[in-house]
Amino acid sequence: MIRALFTAATGMEAQQLNIDTIAHNLANANTTGFKRARADFQDLLYQSTTAPGTASSASTQTPTGIQVGLGVKTAAVGKVFTQGDLRQTGGELDVAIEGAGFLQVVQPNGEIGYSRAGALKRDSSGQLVTSNGDPLEPSITIPTDATSITIGSDGTVSVLQAGSSTTSVVGTIELATFPNPQGLRPIGRNLYQPSDSSGAVTTGVPGESGIGTLSQGFLEISNVSIAEELVNMIMSQRAFEVNSKSIQTANEMLQTANNLIR
Repeated sequence: MIRALFTAATGMEAQQLNIDTIAHNLANANTTGFKRARADFQDLLYQSTTAPGTASSASTQTPTGIQVGLGVKTAAVGKVFTQGDLRQTGGELDVAIEGAGFLQVVQPNGEIGYSRAGALKRDSSGQLVTSNGDPLEPSITIPTDATSITIGSDGTVSVLQAGSSTTSVVGTIELATFPNPQGLRPIGRNLYQPSDSSGAVTTGVPGESGIGTLSQGFLEISNVSIAEELVNMIMSQRAFEVNSKSIQTANEMLQTANNLIR
């Protein structure tokens, strides 16, 4: 009965983390380029009283044995990098990535961050930056007299300048890919950083070597399904309640045992 108390407590802790993960997903349901997280769990060690295959007589063996589990633990909380729906905005600096790839962003500390959020802006010098003001890598600067901007599916950025009838190319947006995107470390502000688990970064032109393409005038919205998250929340809440009920039941059994001596 004492074992049941600690086993059920691990279940409550696991469901609390699951609810935390679901709450984070729901909070970012409208965050551009956000990828939902999913908690994975695995059972803990087993206390073996009788191992399977133990001889029960001179000619027979125990088919299953007696093994009692000691609860659950969190194995991982990973991002799910499925494609989010595309929302048309009409903004000439809004780009959505269709397929694999991340925008490369120069952070204030000089390190490169990676993002799926394509809501680009122009700073005071005409440089393309994110909503946080971080410039793209490689750097692209839009002339001040540009009257229109075109971003091709291959990342080519062309502008039409005042007094000119032809467009000119001012740069190319390159995308980065990783062997294991789930190994990327989210750091907030729609940015990820590589880790030993993500593998080495590969950069290239959109549409080549398995890299996704760009769609101008669109944004990739979060891949969070509110209905699915609400269902998961209900299931997690019920599992939390059942585990708490197990603790209550084990406590009542202990109380009954203690009352035997009265």
